[in-house]
Amino acid sequence: MMKLPVLLLIILSSATTMFSQEAPTSELHRTLKEKDSLLFTVGFNTCDIRQFEKLVSTHFEFYHDLGGITKSKADFISGIKNGLCQSEYKSRRELVRGSLQVYPLKQNGVLYGAIQTGSHRFYETGKNKKEYPTSIAKFTHVWLLENGEWQLSRGLSYDHQPYPHK
Repeated sequence: MMKLPVLLLIILSSATTMFSQEAPTSELHRTLKEKDSLLFTVGFNTCDIRQFEKLVSTHFEFYHDLGGITKSKADFISGIKNGLCQSEYKSRRELVRGSLQVYPLKQNGVLYGAIQTGSHRFYETGKNKKEYPTSIAKFTHVWLLENGEWQLSRGLSYDHQPYPHK
């Protein structure tokens, strides 16, 4: 009689560890944190369009809770190049420390991608103004291994909230 609850507990605990997030020290977590940094710290923050061209999949789609859907890599890069990078103010994105989580995606035991989630803050610097925080939001990215390279296939940016000004 007691064996069934113990067996159920063993099954549930092993299922949890099989599908849990990657440890921050794992190679997968470190790799995708590096890709996030290239995409945002280098690409977004400095308008280095080459980062987007290298890291974004040709099958890319982006979903933004305030800006709508972008259905192609070309449209996404064009929006950054002709929008964000041409604006009067400079934007900067910062990953919220400790918020990044990575979940592997496998098929038949073989890694083919990963889901990356976290929170990020956005800042602006206006003409003759000091940088100030504007918002905080959540993101979810689906990264796929395409020809041995990590490519951002889907991006979701949501729950944008004004940054609490103190």
